[in-house]
Amino acid sequence: MSVATPKRQGADAPPSTARRDVCTGLLWVSPWLIGGTLFLLVPMAMSLYYSLTDYPILKPPVFIGLDNYTSMFSDVRLKRTVANTLVFGAAFVPLSTVVSLVLAALLSTRGRGGQKPLALSRFFRGAIFVPTLVPLVASAMIWRWLFNGQYGLFNVLLARLGIAGPSWLEGNWAIPALVIASLWGVGQQVVVYVAALQDVPRHLYEAAELDGMGPVRRFRNVTLPMISPSILFNVVTLTISTLQVFAVPYILFRDERGQREAGDFFNLYLYDNAFVYQRMGYASAMAWVQMLVVLALTAAMFWMSKKQVYYRA
Repeated sequence: MSVATPKRQGADAPPSTARRDVCTGLLWVSPWLIGGTLFLLVPMAMSLYYSLTDYPILKPPVFIGLDNYTSMFSDVRLKRTVANTLVFGAAFVPLSTVVSLVLAALLSTRGRGGQKPLALSRFFRGAIFVPTLVPLVASAMIWRWLFNGQYGLFNVLLARLGIAGPSWLEGNWAIPALVIASLWGVGQQVVVYVAALQDVPRHLYEAAELDGMGPVRRFRNVTLPMISPSILFNVVTLTISTLQVFAVPYILFRDERGQREAGDFFNLYLYDNAFVYQRMGYASAMAWVQMLVVLALTAAMFWMSKKQVYYRA
């Protein structure tokens, strides 16, 4: 009487079967492999090469070594755009984090008996998230009208109160105006924080109440540690998007004379070098410097968050 031998799987499979499994797996992931190679790796390699050349787009690139990188140290407009970008990021990232946390906490607040008014909560969640669905160009045009120094809604309302409104899109008011316009899109951060707040175990709040903690101490000692991974995620993504800000300041601060100095940012100067001044090599060098700065800041934030972020797993 013969006993059937089970088929060998995994590491015990014959070489032909293992090769067939590998080929099948590669076939399934081939769209991502081919797409990533053609649209990510190849363009990155080309931009790295172009950053070492003088490339006016309409003529073949000429290799010049590190001249594009060294010339950045003497570029006056580059220094101004870097300063404006850093000031905007230093103001927007903390303010956006605080505003989105407060809104998320209000949306997650429970009423009497621990129940929430579901219909009202859903309405406000939708109202806060909807602005993120509006295209940036369309929303920037609306904000440009609101910030108009003569006919804008903000200055009209201030004039009725007897206050002379400022020129929002010029001088020292440019970056505060951009911060206000950017805060309109905090809905994505709010959604992440609401989901994190709902995931906080209720028994931790009950234990904090038994220990005599008030709302502020509960939020600081229980809520913040439990949602700290979400805070880190939002801060990292906000920092990256802030360093790459482009569409809104392009609409707000650019006129027939070009970009206003107060609203000139790094990505706007990169765009001008690539497509206005036709200095694609210099623009590629700027892009690589920007990527290295983003990687360095991201690594620094993850390193500094080792003792501040609490992972329950």
